[in-house]
Amino acid sequence: MSVNVCGRDRQAIIDPLVTCMPMGAMWAVLGVNHGIPLVQGSQGCSTFVRYHLARHFREPIEIAVSSFHESTAVFGGKKNLDISLKTIIQRQNPELIGVVTTCSSEIIGDDVYGFVDSNKQELKDLGYSGTEIVPINTPSFAGSHFTGYDRAIDALIKNLTVANDHREDDNKINVIPGLLNPGDVNEIKHMLDAMYVPYTMLTDISETFNSPLNPKKQEHPYFGKGGVTVDEIKNVSASKGTVSITKYAKTGAETLEQTHKVPAVIDNLPPIGIKGTDEFLKAVNKLTGYDIIDTLMTERGLTLDLMADVSARYLAGRKVVIFGDPTLVTGLTSLIMELGMEPVMVTTGSDEKTFPTDIESLSKHQNIDVIIEGDLKIVEDYVKDKDNGVEVILGSSEARFINYDTGIPLVRFGFPVYDRVGYHSQPVVGYRGAKRVTEMITNEILAKYYEEKHWKLQQ
Repeated sequence: MSVNVCGRDRQAIIDPLVTCMPMGAMWAVLGVNHGIPLVQGSQGCSTFVRYHLARHFREPIEIAVSSFHESTAVFGGKKNLDISLKTIIQRQNPELIGVVTTCSSEIIGDDVYGFVDSNKQELKDLGYSGTEIVPINTPSFAGSHFTGYDRAIDALIKNLTVANDHREDDNKINVIPGLLNPGDVNEIKHMLDAMYVPYTMLTDISETFNSPLNPKKQEHPYFGKGGVTVDEIKNVSASKGTVSITKYAKTGAETLEQTHKVPAVIDNLPPIGIKGTDEFLKAVNKLTGYDIIDTLMTERGLTLDLMADVSARYLAGRKVVIFGDPTLVTGLTSLIMELGMEPVMVTTGSDEKTFPTDIESLSKHQNIDVIIEGDLKIVEDYVKDKDNGVEVILGSSEARFINYDTGIPLVRFGFPVYDRVGYHSQPVVGYRGAKRVTEMITNEILAKYYEEKHWKLQQ
């Protein structure tokens, strides 16, 4: 038994599973308290991202743009950036502005790093020195939103973190969550809080993308609640270690290890399912010395109890296709196999180099087709091929028409989920996340493959 690794059999991408680098960078910057992404490009580059984020999270998304027009392609974007930075600082007074480049600013050769340096001095002379400005290199024609997120986290660390050899924050750890939903970030925080482990999230969208609507007067200028502070980012060099939940976002952890000797944990399974969550908690225990307490073991036991209740009866042997974020796909593949199900095909739109080997390490007794840089058309063709016998699909709302055409249950996870509500606020990570996913899968299977009066439902 082994994996069959292959790529697309065509050059054209039909319904991509990824989007452009700037979106990932904006996601990361929006996880900073009083932080604003500034898009060095055209208005469409910000509107596109705001649309996708707003329909998934159902929250207002604040993204600034320097508004390139035709003349900018000839004369460059320095003037646009100068005006934009001054306007944002005067009106919003943010703690951080992340200047996110786009395909247009990269192609015309804008020296964004030089522009930012000159603006810092000019703003200082004008008395505006309280805002950190971080340039983030994200050409839209390369990589994906996963790459953009990674570059943004690395840029924040390189530009803001200061040396701290005294380790003032004993036993504190840094966590790079990746492009996880607020419910997932909150679940990671829940596990760390249960162990009394102090931590810094790099960055933290748990409240900025899932904020309360309070009937009180909002302050002006308005910023959403939550997010990691600039001071916390500056002090991450004092931590005991950095855990990157996603392998595509590990560059920042490697930078901290190289420049400040902060140990990096970047090779573990994501904390999805029993095995992955066990690995995460053991890594935290090793870094900090804090015990894995009974509360978490109770959650683990409840999840195992549910697995024992439903696995052999309803789930074992059922064939599954999984697509999406490479880290989530890897973690869900592990969970699916723990449930006795068979992942027959997995794919991600990214070029994450470790993805095939991660899947291969899990596939001890099963054959799995691993598609590199796949798209939704590949998923559709595979699911509709009756010889493959697919019974469940795990992926985003983009597969809703495949579900409609075939009737095969679609269990939604990841990004984007826009045809259901509440998914972004509930976890798939941790023991409680594994329990929730198991319930979701089982309920979809019961609804599809069992009649209401079926004798097996009454066993």
